[in-house]
Amino acid sequence: MQNNYILTPFFLDNPVPGLEFLAVPEWRVNKPALPGDAPTQARMSVLHEPLAEAVADSLRRGRRPVSVAGDCCATIGTLAGLQRAGVDPLLVWFDAHGDFNTWETTPSNFLGGMPLAMLVGLGDQTMPAAVGLRSLPDDQVILTDARDLDPGERELLAASAVQRLPDVRALHSHPLDDRPLYVHFDVDVLNLADVPAVSYPAAGGPRAAELADVFRFLAKTGRVVAVSLSAWNPALDGADRSRETCIALLEVLVGSEGSLFA
Repeated sequence: MQNNYILTPFFLDNPVPGLEFLAVPEWRVNKPALPGDAPTQARMSVLHEPLAEAVADSLRRGRRPVSVAGDCCATIGTLAGLQRAGVDPLLVWFDAHGDFNTWETTPSNFLGGMPLAMLVGLGDQTMPAAVGLRSLPDDQVILTDARDLDPGERELLAASAVQRLPDVRALHSHPLDDRPLYVHFDVDVLNLADVPAVSYPAAGGPRAAELADVFRFLAKTGRVVAVSLSAWNPALDGADRSRETCIALLEVLVGSEGSLFA
């Protein structure tokens, strides 16, 4: 399947110039003008809407959308685009964190720690509603790793039907239903020895070669219809090494594997 890359070079509603250079000519850059006097979530929804349309357009043309953005909230636009194209996926979410907080559970008030909860209809629904997103049933989510959870989100996850896999390698034997797969990859899932340039580091995590094996397995199912990546921080030390590792892993996942993990 041909891949359509869509780059949204923002962290929440803040531009990240260090991501823009990733876009080669065939990539689509999602960089609309944001209203200066609007609330943060309204500004982010201005990013999510064209992302949703780009994802839907890719799928309608028989291509796989590959979204690259600075934060996990961009998954709201990606999933909305899948739904617009009539795709009802199983979401496989790789992350060091749960991203399952709500305003009631968060100790930090960080929007970037809430998107997975939003996708399944929990917490603030401002951004999902802005792009017409229908809540994804929580039993259609596999959350893997999530080694760094806040107490409140841990309780929310325990009360949900989200499928928890603390070890990413368990995906090799975990039953996947027959739905198309949407794979989300937050690069902070990786061990800091391989990807040091992350804004919210968590000790531990899989090494890059281990994750490459899991991505290779998912790619070989032939069912990965969409991918999203939440990027490293290009302003931090180790950004070049982080970029090289993460782009190579992305290539494994979309079936265009290069030499790094061959």
